Amino acid sequence: MINLLKRIVGIGWMLLAPIALCLLIKTSISEVAAKPSLDVKLQWGVFIVVFGLIGISMVIFGFFAYKGEYDRPPEQTQEP
Repeated sequence: MINLLKRIVGIGWMLLAPIALCLLIKTSISEVAAKPSLDVKLQWGVFIVVFGLIGISMVIFGFFAYKGEYDRPPEQTQEP
């Protein structure tokens, strides 16, 4: 039951990231259009780069959750 929930949440992460990035880009375009100065362009450019990388990470995490990589606990390591 919990493994099914992990896979459903993985699909949610994969869908949430592109939607959030599209909304961020849409907001940045409207903010830069309202005040087209260099500091606003730079600020929104940094936001898009940083949150774009976070969005890519969310998609990768969601893909692994959907594929079932988190279904089993990690194996115990043998200490010498």
